[in-house]
Amino acid sequence: MAGDRSKPTVFRIIAGKRFELTLGDITRERVDGIVNAANSRLAGGGGVDGAIHRAGGPGIMAECRKIGGCPIGRTVATTAGKLHAKRILHTVGPIWRGDGGEPELLASCYRTALALARDEGLASVAFPSISTGVYSYPVEEAAMIAVRTIMEFLGANGLPTLVRMVLFDVKTLEAYRKAAGNS
Repeated sequence: MAGDRSKPTVFRIIAGKRFELTLGDITRERVDGIVNAANSRLAGGGGVDGAIHRAGGPGIMAECRKIGGCPIGRTVATTAGKLHAKRILHTVGPIWRGDGGEPELLASCYRTALALARDEGLASVAFPSISTGVYSYPVEEAAMIAVRTIMEFLGANGLPTLVRMVLFDVKTLEAYRKAAGNS
């Protein structure tokens, strides 16, 4: 059921680092960094973005306004407000058009969010499935890109030591399980 928390499944332990998948509400995660699937204006919105802004409070939006925006495939950080995290990592995913440029932009979202988490000393990070909601990226393809990018990053870097994909519905969770099992 959407929004219900399930016990995380560890899919990989890479050089002492954990990669987990779970069904749940990302705003309830107790991690150092929560990744937000933001829009390029950092203006809040629906889906994960709206949920994070509502749960975290107005301090997040105040910092987003100061930053002003973020290009597609990049990541910026703000306070986490009232959430159980130190930082929110706002990354801007591509809108699916099928024109061929989307896979690298989506992979860049994961790489830049993980690099920013590393640089800020965040040991644990929770991700949603970026671009698969209103941005219409096909879930199965997005899952393969996300899993591959995260595994590569964890294998080459000291931090973070835990990456948890927090997925909102069973269909998306199953796509990520399949991608993790195939990588």
